[in-house]
Amino acid sequence: MKRLLITGLICMGLSSLVFAQEREVDFNFDWRFALQQDTTLPKKIPLDDVNWRTVRLPHDWSVEHPFSEKWDGATGYLPGGVGVYQKHFVTDANPNEKSTYILFDGVYNNAAFWLNGKKLGENPYGYSPVYFNLTNLLNEVGKENTLTVHVDHSRYVDSRWYSGSGIYRNVKIVTLDKLHIPIWGTFIKTPEVSADKASIDLDVKIENELTQDTELTLLTKIFDAKGVQVALQSHDVVIIGNSTQEFNQNFVVEKPMLWHFDAPNMYKAITYVYKDGAMLDQYTTPFGIRKLEFKADEGFYLNDKNTLIKGVCLHHDGGLVGAAVPKGVWKRRLQKLKEAGVNGIRLSHNPFSTEFLDLCDEMGFLVQNELFDEWDYPKDKRENYHDRHTDYISRGYSEHFREWSKSDLTRTILRDRNHPSVMQWSIGNEIEWTYLHYRFVTGFWKDRKDPQNHDGTYWGSPPMFTPQELKKRYKKSKKGEYILTETAKRLNGWVKALDSTRTTCANLIIPQVSHVSGFADAVDVVGYSYRNSEIAWGQKHFPNKQITITECPGSWDDWKQVLENPGVYSMYMWTGIGYMGERYNDWPSKSGFSDMLNIAGFKVQGWNYFKSVWVDEPHISFGTVPISEMGLKKNDVSGQQLPENFTPNRWRDTNMHWNYNEGEDIVVEIATNFSTIELFLNGRSLGYRSMSEASDRILRWVVPYEKGRLTAKGVFDGKVTTAELSTTTKLKGFTLTADKTELKADGYDVSHLVLQLVDDQGRAIKTENRKVTFEIVGAAKLLGVDTGEEDNIQNFQSDTVVTGKGRCLAIIQSKKEAGEVVVIAKIDGLQDESVTLTMR
Repeated sequence: MKRLLITGLICMGLSSLVFAQEREVDFNFDWRFALQQDTTLPKKIPLDDVNWRTVRLPHDWSVEHPFSEKWDGATGYLPGGVGVYQKHFVTDANPNEKSTYILFDGVYNNAAFWLNGKKLGENPYGYSPVYFNLTNLLNEVGKENTLTVHVDHSRYVDSRWYSGSGIYRNVKIVTLDKLHIPIWGTFIKTPEVSADKASIDLDVKIENELTQDTELTLLTKIFDAKGVQVALQSHDVVIIGNSTQEFNQNFVVEKPMLWHFDAPNMYKAITYVYKDGAMLDQYTTPFGIRKLEFKADEGFYLNDKNTLIKGVCLHHDGGLVGAAVPKGVWKRRLQKLKEAGVNGIRLSHNPFSTEFLDLCDEMGFLVQNELFDEWDYPKDKRENYHDRHTDYISRGYSEHFREWSKSDLTRTILRDRNHPSVMQWSIGNEIEWTYLHYRFVTGFWKDRKDPQNHDGTYWGSPPMFTPQELKKRYKKSKKGEYILTETAKRLNGWVKALDSTRTTCANLIIPQVSHVSGFADAVDVVGYSYRNSEIAWGQKHFPNKQITITECPGSWDDWKQVLENPGVYSMYMWTGIGYMGERYNDWPSKSGFSDMLNIAGFKVQGWNYFKSVWVDEPHISFGTVPISEMGLKKNDVSGQQLPENFTPNRWRDTNMHWNYNEGEDIVVEIATNFSTIELFLNGRSLGYRSMSEASDRILRWVVPYEKGRLTAKGVFDGKVTTAELSTTTKLKGFTLTADKTELKADGYDVSHLVLQLVDDQGRAIKTENRKVTFEIVGAAKLLGVDTGEEDNIQNFQSDTVVTGKGRCLAIIQSKKEAGEVVVIAKIDGLQDESVTLTMR
């Protein structure tokens, strides 16, 4: 790095300068698309696309298809295939004066790219961003160019979850002067942070595509969220011809507005490149000022405050929109998670989109950014563990890992390392499964002819050997061609070379062996996956290695581990939001594992449960279920007796209604943060329950059903809080509500419309369902409909749906036309309801 001498501040009238060429331009509209019959690459490119359909990116073709049992449950019973995209465009960028790039945030997968029939390159990994220089292949100014993208997702079961297919993230065209800051060309750090001041360290790359050395002025201004300039630095530099050089600028921000969960304050560093007073480039780097510290025996500190991560794992699909998730869909989902106290997100098990991280920056979530799910050896895409299916459609990234992992990792980190939300890099998830000798070292797996069999004893048991014994067993174990520790060290080294400001992590599924093999030592922090029984053992024997919970079922026991072990600063439940896939031979169940929200973004009981644990405000919520479906033994004394053969330390997705058969024994569960609750049925007290007798923080009564009203009452500091649940009567109609009624007419903005069946008093009916038809009058697009139910296999892209639990979701997206749009919902026998949306 070349560190510059300050030559003085330049006070230029930037407002009077005109930057003629916008650096990045949206390139999502007016693409042509067609599915192909086989995997054969076209011999002549460009292709004749006159009969292809026009699509707007991001685009996921898999989610457009009907669900079918003939497809694989591992990816949600939706197909893959092969598709080709083409875009015709002209440019006014003279290649002698400007350079033109195309930037893809994600294409799934095995993508190949051409411009005007000349190959630009390829990118097998569907989760990494990639860009190409188009300059020398562009036709002369004013003439048409054709960009072709061939996407081969014929191996459609190549992830262990729904991946989507196509150009499913944003595309931008980037036009730059021959002297410019390259794509992802800045790196901003905050090495010293306090309430009084913060030091800002900015690395800036400048690329000189000219042959001669050139003198430039590099000017950076830092602005706070209100647009107030808080710092400035300017340098004169000389850039050697045909080279890329990196320079450093340092700033001090007085009384900084720190980035944290409750106030995710953002700054912008705007860097200008001038030559002879003319501005050649302008590059904006959004960032936040925050301090991250990890201490093995103390935990995690954000801005010098000991902080617990209330986390969820997420997959990247958005339910009915598939993997091409509009920013507004993620915003609605993240807002609901935040309301329940979530402050941390683990990206499982691959990098997400730039838009997703932008939202995490803006909304105040800390992110563990995970890079890979498999390394040298493949996982089984249907049954997890090591690969036991060798069919073509389940071949995945391990076939590309040795050649492409450094490039994919590098591009991802360069793109993401300025996001204040990104707190940690995870180099891999449960990788030990694919190195078979690891499981046999534990002693729990004994039969090498059946490496899945551990007699069910592993998950709830601490290690059966000391670290010394495990290390001997590891040394004697039969290893394969690739050594896990060596690969881990290589990956960790690549990460640290690009970003030494954050910790690295790996999600360990067999940590007792990883601690002695060197795998755990290859990263800064080790995450345990479903291994609470090993935490005390790990802390005792490896006190200098910080341990935390990176994947867990989402239970009270998981959160107790965080509360009771000072160094264990996080839990990430599996998963915060339901996702498609990971359903092997489970038709028609296409989705699941929704701990807080289902795939339609509707709340499930886990949302109530964890809000009662994580949010410091009064909370009472009901869950009900027939005792015959629960496995509980009735206890007339307390109703708190826990079921046989059931671990009580986990909430369940119980019903949210009070409609049963007269006299039927119903377990009433209350999730709350009050120490005691009194329950009433139709005004009669059914007694108190206390947290002191609820090992899982769920208060229970067994109540013979009678229609009417349940009321729960809690008292704290003299203030009474109540919650009610009533029997609903005959279906009277339905409500139709929108989360927003004013949308930008930009072709991206969305509104979520929720339809709910109601009785004559407007109470939600959750035990009946009806067929709904949606009609749109005006310039808007219906993205699709869903109920959120795991076994709902109705077409997403439809204008009709049968409700689930009396409700459904429709997502409306704007077009590029202003005006009013009326969405009408119709149910036979009931009065139509409508919502008016204004597109501005």
